[in-house]
Amino acid sequence: MGILSLHLTRQLMEEIKPYREEGGKKQQVAKMFDNIAWKYDLLNRLLSLGIDRRWRKKAISLLDHDRPGLVLDAATGTADVAIEIAERMPDAKVIGVDISTKMLEIGKSKIAKKNLEKNIELAYGDSESLDYPDNHFDAVTVAFGVRNFENLEKGLREIYRVVKPGGTTVILEFSKPRRFPLKQSFNLYFKHILPTIGKLTSKDPRAYKYLYESVQAFPDYERFLSVLREVGYKKSEYIILTAGICCIYKAQK
Repeated sequence: MGILSLHLTRQLMEEIKPYREEGGKKQQVAKMFDNIAWKYDLLNRLLSLGIDRRWRKKAISLLDHDRPGLVLDAATGTADVAIEIAERMPDAKVIGVDISTKMLEIGKSKIAKKNLEKNIELAYGDSESLDYPDNHFDAVTVAFGVRNFENLEKGLREIYRVVKPGGTTVILEFSKPRRFPLKQSFNLYFKHILPTIGKLTSKDPRAYKYLYESVQAFPDYERFLSVLREVGYKKSEYIILTAGICCIYKAQK
């Protein structure tokens, strides 16, 4: 992916916003997640038939060899990934940041119920402007978050900046299936069925229309590896999950 293609991708992602109103993408994304926070976990389980849990476990398992001591979970949401890391690697310290205060509140409640307050720290934070020094974390994880960045390149450069040399970044994100008939079924489900379910359960139909639109705009597979190389990662790969509905991207600084 050349500089022009990267610029066009970034511009398209910035234009895809949750709501048809004034305001930047970042502010609208924060508002959207505040609106649906109370139903977010339930909807994830229902809409993915529980497969999202397996996706997260698979992504986090890629850190097993490194056993990182300090992990940043960017765009942590309700802290599912942070909790999974803490339970899988009890010696690790996990810091989760997110721009949705409502999602963080739910995440903190879940952490307290599991008695993981000593393992996990949640804080309000913008993944595109991280308040941490260079080369600070042993690893960084992002689950279904980079697609919501207002400026994809800026956010990835920030993540690259704060991870240590040799450290690993693991990104879990939706992708577009390439093969018939899953490709057509995926588009039908995400474009029409999912927004209807979201409207009935979360009372915010735009949130789930935005999900489809943002997945369509996201540069998946080889294109995303090109973006990772552009921001500095020297080694990267992707792992296809569930026939291409989702991908794990693993990159090393």
